[in-house]
Formats: sequence, structure tokens, C-alpha cells
Amino acid sequence: MGKIMGSWSPAFWYVLVLSFALVVGPGAQGWSKEGHIMTCRIAQELLGSEAAEVVRNLLPHYVNGDLSALCIWPDQVRHWYKYRWTSPLHFIDTPDNDCTFDYERDCHDPHGMEDMCVAGAIQNFTSQLINYREGSADRRYNMTEALLFLSHFMGDIHQPMHVGFTSDEGGNTINLRWFRRKSNLHHVWDRDIITTTMSDYYEKDMEVLLENIETNYTDGIWSSDVTSWEHCDDILSCVTKWALESINIACKWGYKGVEPGTTLSDDYFDSRMPIVMKRIAQGGVRLAMILNRVFGDSKEGFATPT
Repeated sequence: MGKIMGSWSPAFWYVLVLSFALVVGPGAQGWSKEGHIMTCRIAQELLGSEAAEVVRNLLPHYVNGDLSALCIWPDQVRHWYKYRWTSPLHFIDTPDNDCTFDYERDCHDPHGMEDMCVAGAIQNFTSQLINYREGSADRRYNMTEALLFLSHFMGDIHQPMHVGFTSDEGGNTINLRWFRRKSNLHHVWDRDIITTTMSDYYEKDMEVLLENIETNYTDGIWSSDVTSWEHCDDILSCVTKWALESINIACKWGYKGVEPGTTLSDDYFDSRMPIVMKRIAQGGVRLAMILNRVFGDSKEGFATPT
């Protein structure tokens, strides 16, 4: 698949500074913006000391060591000429109504190029970052970009509609109403559920929502599940598992009962909101797991798939 090229040139830092200005400006959106930020905040809180230090060193100085400040950067640059090749890496198109994910069948771009999907991207950027810890970083790769892409794509693969049906582009072409506002099914899962949760229960305060999510996985309803979330023998089997989780949720909870022109309101919101919050938590916990393994002092690594 495509490779991140170049070293840490002044031009690269200019691109990051410029795109960061776009990220924090009006109209920036993502899994949503808030969803990607919370995923990365969760991950950074769970980093061991060595991994945390490497992450700080790889980030540009102006974000003061805050990984979440640039976790939506890949959304900002995906249509820039230099990064246009990354656009297919944000999602996976699966056969309509099949409700399964098969890596060899589904992980490709619209032209059939293999590994060009979010599952392939996570494998690729994890492999690049492993070289950093081993002291053999290939100068063809930019480790800062690899970190940002990996962090973002770990959010994307956990957003169920990013592993959706081919004909409707993961719900993007299913136009509907979210309460009284026009939307589409993909956007409902990307952003509407999160922002409605913040508005209805947390006085539009993302920090309070994040604290609630963190409580649920540290000593709350998900605390006994964290060990299983983190289990990962090799990256290929793990990304396959995470993508399968997402397409199963998309079928059972995303698409179910939804037709073009539908109005989704309280019943849909109340039943889907806990699922979205859990996926954000899982994405953050698993991102931390990867970064701790590739940057940390643990001897536990990833087995080579056979």
C-alpha cells in the first residue's frame, strides 16, 4: 500500500501547522471531531512512561505533547493532492447485507489495490512505528505522520458505519432526519449521536462526557472487559476482529429499521448511544495497547501472521 515518504522537513511542519489551524477552526468534523479527540485522550492516558515519552517526542512542539490535538489531521488532508492516496484508508466497503468482513475480499481501494482500507492502514502504520523502537527507522517513512494516521484510523475502524455497505457508502447516501435536522445515516454515527449526548446529558461539555466514559472502563460497567479488548496476538487478526465488530454493529444497530427519508429520534438515539460510547472507549484502549507495544519497554510484541 502507499508509503509515508520524506523526513521531518520544515515543509512538513508547515503542513502540520496549517492543517492544525484548520482542525481547530469552525466546521472541522470527523468520527466526530469530539469522537477522535476522546479516543486519543483515552489512549494517551493509558500509555506507559516510555511510550508516552516517544509520543511526546514525535509530536510537533506547538501541541505541547497532546496527541488528541492532531487526531483529526488525517481528515483535514485526505483531499489534498499530496495525501489524496490516503482517502480510501478511512473505511471499508463490504458486500451489501452480507454483514461480514473478509480481509482479502474487502480490503482494497475502488481500483482493486490491495490493503488500501482502514484495516490495511492500521497494519501498515503499526509496522512503520515498530521500526522506530528497533532503532531501524526507514528514512522513507515519517514517524510523526505514521503516529497521526494510526491514531486516527484506530478511531475510524471502531466507528461501525466506517465498515458499511458498498452501495450506500457506509450510510452516506441514506438521507434522513435526525430529530428535526437533515442528516444521513453515516453522519448520525459519526457525529450526531455524540453531539446529542453532549447536549442532552453533559451541558455540551466534552470533558465531562470523557470522564464518564473513562469511569465506565476503569471501574464501571466495562471494567471487566478491558483485558479482552486489549488481547492481540498479531495485527492482521486484530484488525480483522475490530472490523468484524463494526460491521456486525452496523447491521444490528446502524442499518436496522432505517430507510431513506426516515426520521430518527429518541428510540434510535437511546438504544445506540451506549454503543457509540463503548466503541470510543474500545478504540482508545486498543490504540494505547498498540503504542505501548511498539514504543514501550515491554518485551511483548506482535507475532508475525502466517
